[in-house]
Amino acid sequence: MTQLRIGTCSWKYDSWKDLVYSAECTNYLAEYATRYNTVEIDQWFWSLHSLDKVTLPQKKVVEEYAASVPDDFKFTVKIPNSITLTHLYKKDSSGALIANPYFLNPDIFAAFLVSLKPMQDKLGPLMFQFEYLNKQKLSGLPEFIKVFEKFISKIDRSFEYGIEIRNPSYLKKEFFESLQRNELRLVFLQGYYMPPVKEVLETAKPYLEKTVVIRLHGEDRKGIEEQSGGVWDKILIPRDEEIHEIKKLITYLQSMEIDIYLNVNNHYEGSAPKTITKFSGL
Repeated sequence: MTQLRIGTCSWKYDSWKDLVYSAECTNYLAEYATRYNTVEIDQWFWSLHSLDKVTLPQKKVVEEYAASVPDDFKFTVKIPNSITLTHLYKKDSSGALIANPYFLNPDIFAAFLVSLKPMQDKLGPLMFQFEYLNKQKLSGLPEFIKVFEKFISKIDRSFEYGIEIRNPSYLKKEFFESLQRNELRLVFLQGYYMPPVKEVLETAKPYLEKTVVIRLHGEDRKGIEEQSGGVWDKILIPRDEEIHEIKKLITYLQSMEIDIYLNVNNHYEGSAPKTITKFSGL
């Protein structure tokens, strides 16, 4: 029987009190886990600070998170950007590109996996999230497939991995074939100028196996942040028609006997917990 897990992208929001958390709550994750059975850890993504500074998860924090949730709970984790960025972020658009020396570095990645060992039995897919890759960063899909397949041939495969890309032009047969032959999971992204998930599925469905992740984001992160003022307790941009399509897609994937993680971001509608209530009955 397939599994559908629905949770949020992160959980550390004071504005979820009286919505997810009680007024007296002292451990948000523990109380969150009484309501939901999965969550996305985003915080470890932000790991590349300079050419000589990379941070990885602290053992104490990993152990604390693992101890806060029941045995059947699952984390999805965004893999550190020290591994997925081809180049450092530019401070201004006119600056020169500086190559990231840690890009797809198997040694850094191995150290990251070691840091996750205390929660390994509670892990769903670890997600490689790649930013939009212009021609200055990578020449195109063939080069992406070549460098990524070389990397994954060297890593520990006892973990489950997914890939999220932000180049719409990469979403073609060659990409999905690469995922299938390397037993990688597709991470669908709803938002960020990517095609709607239902369109991506039309090309991807012959190649999907075992598990997918669907991440619900909006198109205008800055706009909804300004609109919310950092308070994420109400729907600000209703997306009921999209949600109806996502529900149908989930039902279809379940008919294919594929397990699904649905990760909902506050930026999608304004309040991830309130969006999740719209998926009741699945």
